[in-house]
Amino acid sequence: MSTRKDSIDTRRRRLLHGAAAGLTGAALGGVLAPIAPFTGGSAHAQADSKRIRIGFQKYGNFVVLKARGTLEKRLASEGIAVQWLEFPAGPQLLEGLNAGAVDVGTVGETPPIFAQAGRVDFVYIGNEPPAPRGEAIVVPHDSPIRTVAQLRGKKVAFNKGSNVHFLLVKALQQAGLSYSDIEPVYLTPADARAAFVQGSVDAWVIWDPYLAAIERQANARTLANGDGLVRNTQYYVAARKFAAAQHNVLNALLEEVNSVDTWGRENVPQVAALLSPLVGLDAATLEVALRRTGYGVQPITDATLAYQQQIADTFSALKLIPGKLSVADARWKTT
Repeated sequence: MSTRKDSIDTRRRRLLHGAAAGLTGAALGGVLAPIAPFTGGSAHAQADSKRIRIGFQKYGNFVVLKARGTLEKRLASEGIAVQWLEFPAGPQLLEGLNAGAVDVGTVGETPPIFAQAGRVDFVYIGNEPPAPRGEAIVVPHDSPIRTVAQLRGKKVAFNKGSNVHFLLVKALQQAGLSYSDIEPVYLTPADARAAFVQGSVDAWVIWDPYLAAIERQANARTLANGDGLVRNTQYYVAARKFAAAQHNVLNALLEEVNSVDTWGRENVPQVAALLSPLVGLDAATLEVALRRTGYGVQPITDATLAYQQQIADTFSALKLIPGKLSVADARWKTT
């Protein structure tokens, strides 16, 4: 398994540091529709005052916003174009931001910590309410593993540096285990699902809608979700230079996202129907995921940054990030 893992990590590094960050998008065969390759030019292209480049993932309110086209209409009057760039997960999206291919994006609570530790120059510009049930540790329905404590010595698949990385650490701590008690297998969602279904790993730590899909399609059983462990907060982040220069554009973006959230909260079936052909999942599965989602853009507060600091301190103590960092350094200064 280590050879497989090493080859995946090597391939990912090659893609992320190549000519186009968007090429990290891998086809999520059988789970979600294939991700279109990035075609927006050099990954090191400079930010353009007449364009906003938005990094998004296959699922979420950015997909709905893109489909509705309201941001494009709002910014057209100012002569600003909107470019959408798709990534398989938060860590890869932040690599795109670091490479200069992305101005703003949405990611889970852990990717920004790894990114800041890697000196990616970004700021937090907003967040969604917590959605702790939108991520979980799952095992096959016929697995003998019944508790998190029974993961000792087992192979656990997850995307390194993603939101579920923190869930795994907290769940292990609650069960009296340390991170070193399990064998982490770092895989993107597509590869992790394949390994999970084939029985190459014992457990998978994953977020919605992949979580809803594996629950409904393979009857996966949940060992633990984020309830009482983590918040699973979704963040909006922007390149620091872009945020400093394009304050009004980012405010317009957040207002349009909040409008989508307001509509989506009250119209889950319609949102599921809209997303279904775009993400390659049936509407019923998407409804499960959407009902576990937080809705409503919120400003970054001291309490939010304090929570992020807890995550940073946790990964620093585990030596999964180098040294300590100050999350507050990535706060968006709007005045």
